[in-house]
Amino acid sequence: MSRLLPTMLSRWNPAGPELGIMVAVGVAVIAAWEFLPPLFDVPKYIIPTFSDCLSEFFRMLQYEELGKNFMSTLVTSVVGFLLGSAMGAVFGYLLGLSKLWERVLSPYILALQIAPKVAFAPLFIMWFGYNALPKLLVTILIVFFPILVNVLQSMKTVDRDLINLARVYNMSRFTIFRKIEFPSSMPSLFAGLRIGATLAVIGVTVGELVGGNTGLGFLITYGEGQANTAMVFNAIGLLTVIGIVMYFAVAGVEKRVLHYLEREDH
Repeated sequence: MSRLLPTMLSRWNPAGPELGIMVAVGVAVIAAWEFLPPLFDVPKYIIPTFSDCLSEFFRMLQYEELGKNFMSTLVTSVVGFLLGSAMGAVFGYLLGLSKLWERVLSPYILALQIAPKVAFAPLFIMWFGYNALPKLLVTILIVFFPILVNVLQSMKTVDRDLINLARVYNMSRFTIFRKIEFPSSMPSLFAGLRIGATLAVIGVTVGELVGGNTGLGFLITYGEGQANTAMVFNAIGLLTVIGIVMYFAVAGVEKRVLHYLEREDH
């Protein structure tokens, strides 16, 4: 599923009739959300209407420091994504350049990859306390592995004939990496980055749910304690917005970078 969603979104380019249909579906969903719960006597603490959520949104802006909590989640998501991506890419390339270290470290990497990352959140809180660091570390850990695995796999599938030809021309190991292996790995790297952009929001949310005192995850926990379902809906919606924006930001950079590489090849 984590690979299917980025593929679907990368093909999504609404235009013409498709855009109109998409807007119509959105309007229909909002209308159903607004009128069906009262029609079936569903209590507001179970499913609040769209207008209830909108009213609660403005109340949260005024009394719950929604802007501050939103920025806390956004900044931690972006920073965690950038650090986790950089670390995953560096380790992936280093292991891809050394078969010995890949074989030595693979069992440990596999063990860490299999371990549920969200389970580390309470541990980080016990170590570092109730601050921003635990949720940042969870985010880095969650983002790290998709990037590492994608980069490492891409290094294994580079055209060996090109590498052998480069060696015939006495190219250095670094030149081979810079001219052949690194450009060839870029599509896989960006595929991992697209996955990591969505996972970063999950990492931050887990950290805030477990022990945060700021952020949208904290508002979800607070809203749950107050039986304020509209607050929970709003926080979930804003988390979704952050994930979508980060995903399309990565997709935009990917389009520019890969287009530039293809143009350079010609």
